[in-house]
Amino acid sequence: MMPLMLMAGMGCGSDTSTTTPATVTLTTPTTPVVPAVSAPALVSTNDVIAASVGTPVRYDASKGGIAFTDPAARGLTYAIAFSPTNNGLTAVGCDLAGTPASPGVTIATITATDALGRTATDRFAVVAFAPGLLSPTLPAALFAYSDVSAPLPAQFSSQGPGGTVLATDNTPATNRITDAGATLGRVLFHDPRLSANDKLACSSCHIQAFGFGDTAKLSRGVNGGLTARHTSGIANARFYARGRFFWDERATTLEDQVLQPIQNPVEMGMTLDTLMRKLAATTYYRPLFQAAFGTADLTSDRVSKALAQYVRSIVSTGSKFDRAFTGNGPANFAGTFTAQEQQGESVFRSAGCARCHATNAQVSDDVHNTGLDATITDVGAGNGRFKAPSLRNVALRGTFMHDGRFISLAQVVEFYDTGVQANPGLDNRLRGNGGTPLRLNLSANDKAALVAFLNTLTDVPLTTAAKYSNPFR
Repeated sequence: MMPLMLMAGMGCGSDTSTTTPATVTLTTPTTPVVPAVSAPALVSTNDVIAASVGTPVRYDASKGGIAFTDPAARGLTYAIAFSPTNNGLTAVGCDLAGTPASPGVTIATITATDALGRTATDRFAVVAFAPGLLSPTLPAALFAYSDVSAPLPAQFSSQGPGGTVLATDNTPATNRITDAGATLGRVLFHDPRLSANDKLACSSCHIQAFGFGDTAKLSRGVNGGLTARHTSGIANARFYARGRFFWDERATTLEDQVLQPIQNPVEMGMTLDTLMRKLAATTYYRPLFQAAFGTADLTSDRVSKALAQYVRSIVSTGSKFDRAFTGNGPANFAGTFTAQEQQGESVFRSAGCARCHATNAQVSDDVHNTGLDATITDVGAGNGRFKAPSLRNVALRGTFMHDGRFISLAQVVEFYDTGVQANPGLDNRLRGNGGTPLRLNLSANDKAALVAFLNTLTDVPLTTAAKYSNPFR
């Protein structure tokens, strides 16, 4: 019997050039002998696909026959499935098409099947970004962030109330600030792509104009929900010897802290997997990662390190208080402050404020229960204790304490003067004779002077510095 020559069927993305026929010898008219051909195999994976809400997209997920191969037969058929939803996408064979309906990440799974029912699959992400997103504008020469290119001022190494600022530095040896690393961190910090709906960035709540805090009592998250506590100012975050973060110190390092708001369902509403897919679909990130870390690999660990480098670089050194220091000598408050401000600085020390807000950077020394209420309504770090941010730019924040209950510095001063409650966990520093809440008994002039001193901690240059500003504007 003459051999019968059979041609493999042409599927989506198949090779359309001349195909060498496969020879099959039929021993009977009804019983073919199937040759041994290789199963479909994945040759190269599909990259993440970037799309935009409202803009049509079309993509051949077989990559023209490159993603999958069946060298002997070339007769593959394709199917694509979407999860968790198709988000406006459809598929016919290997062709993916449609118009994304909302920002988000869709996982597409393409399956190639040969005539024997054997399969190979590939999974890839289709990232739909909100329309109108900008790319960052960065200077040709990097801004100075590292201690080498932007050295800390002399007053940070000199003795202040409670010791030197440098003694409180929580920068780990494994994540020193570099100019390239902090540049990447700056872009990440201000990029709304780090939120689920592409509308919120870290800087949406940590606002440069307010000393990287927020004037709202509670900040509003990705779906309109409110944060559980008032947004803490992050200037001088580098200087806290305990090295823990958030009001309740639940983050053991700054590297841990910076990833938590991104993953918080109320705040930015992302998973780390989704975050990394979005960064992979954004063209400007790989060169920034290359510059910061030596390779273009995108990892959440590198995201945390870059963000932490940027946050630690936000150091307040340009306040009126800082201008009182010249060279390596002691502060010249008499030649820098008004008489009222100088009186306020004296009250700040004599009333005990400097014991908790220590050093020449006015940073917290520990967590404390300050007797805000007679009973503990928020356990914080345990027993109603909270970590306070640096007092730099405190006058710009508008609302104060972990719950934002006070709306002026005068109210804060009045509370510490007469309002501390007999809370069972009250810090010993705020107890007077017999363990009762301490009463400072400040005069009206003393209280006004203390507020005036707190205003000398405002660092206007920090609130406008280009190297900390939003590069997407």
